[in-house]
Amino acid sequence: MRLRYSFRIDPTPGQRVALARAFGCARVVFNDALAIRTQAYEQGSPFVTDAELSVRVITAGKTRADRAWLGEVSVVVLQQALADCTTAFRNFFASISGKRKGPRVGAPRFRSRKDHRQAIRFTRNARFCVTEAGRLRLPKIGDVPVRWSRDLPAAPSSVTVIKDAAGRYHASFVVEVTAQPLPVVDAEVGIDLGLGHFAVLSDGRKISSPRFLRRAGKKLKKLQKALSRKEKGSSNRAKARSKVARAHAGVADARREFHHQLSTAIVRDNQAIYVEDLAVRGLARTRLAMSVHDAGWSAFVAMLEYKAKLYGRVFVRIDRWFPSSKLCSACGVIATSMPLGVREWSCACGAVHDRDVNAAVNILAAGRAERLNASHIRGRDGASRPGGGRVRPPFTVAPADEAGSHRGAA
Repeated sequence: MRLRYSFRIDPTPGQRVALARAFGCARVVFNDALAIRTQAYEQGSPFVTDAELSVRVITAGKTRADRAWLGEVSVVVLQQALADCTTAFRNFFASISGKRKGPRVGAPRFRSRKDHRQAIRFTRNARFCVTEAGRLRLPKIGDVPVRWSRDLPAAPSSVTVIKDAAGRYHASFVVEVTAQPLPVVDAEVGIDLGLGHFAVLSDGRKISSPRFLRRAGKKLKKLQKALSRKEKGSSNRAKARSKVARAHAGVADARREFHHQLSTAIVRDNQAIYVEDLAVRGLARTRLAMSVHDAGWSAFVAMLEYKAKLYGRVFVRIDRWFPSSKLCSACGVIATSMPLGVREWSCACGAVHDRDVNAAVNILAAGRAERLNASHIRGRDGASRPGGGRVRPPFTVAPADEAGSHRGAA
């Protein structure tokens, strides 16, 4: 599987000028390609191929007086900008035709020099490398110092140099890694994600929600207010905007670090992880939007999924319509209603449940059932079996008149 390893880099003033030139050239090539394809579409002409674009935008562009500076950067950077334009169009066409799953993708848009995030990509054809001194050697830019926090597990296939809104530079390496199975353990866990507690585990543990954005709210409010007072286009406004961006970057970094530490601990200690598939997009349209975005459930679940695959663990998503909170984990009866304000409830069978712990236990049971059915359909070796079906019906609750023994039964 492919993973990204991102590190901070510290380019010199001269290298920052060279990177700014490369960012600008990549942006111009992308916009020129987009303009040509958009014009062809409006005129009813055939879709312009990548080879034709390369000749018209890059090769012929270098001979023009107003595009002569394209020769000052690596040609691989320009070719990757064309590849990004092609990918954007393919995603758009696949989305409107229904071939692409997920939310609808809009048509490609022109890039602006005022965008606060800029990026360029180097592939192996560019012959970038990491020197013996630990610096990143980029063509026509030089040897850039890197803040290495760990070693790369293999030779990278590409590197993306990114300048974020806070003015920081990063090098993101794409590395092909092999699975590294951890020793098998007996523990399995169901996870109920929430806002009161970030995560509640089926063994009763509750992980408090750090609420990074709300904790930084006072500082962000002060910085944003100072930004609003600065005159547009002034250097003071640019400085104030940079301060706001750095504050938001600190919040995002702290949240990402929390997600990494928690997901790594859960994957290390459990052989199977079961998580409910939450409708984050829908919840983000409610009055809880700020808290939902602050929690970052989607990023955390994505980390669990890829780390489980990397370390030989089992990861299962439970259907979002599964009534994990309303279902009694002791007798299997579903409560008629369960408002969000109810944090503890009693079932008719006499069991008293903590709402979140009960949900985590139910997610664990449903995940085990789903895993058993999936293993029967696929087989132990993972191959699909013709005619294979579910071992048992989906996880449901028996009606009250079916439970127990009936008089006269044999």
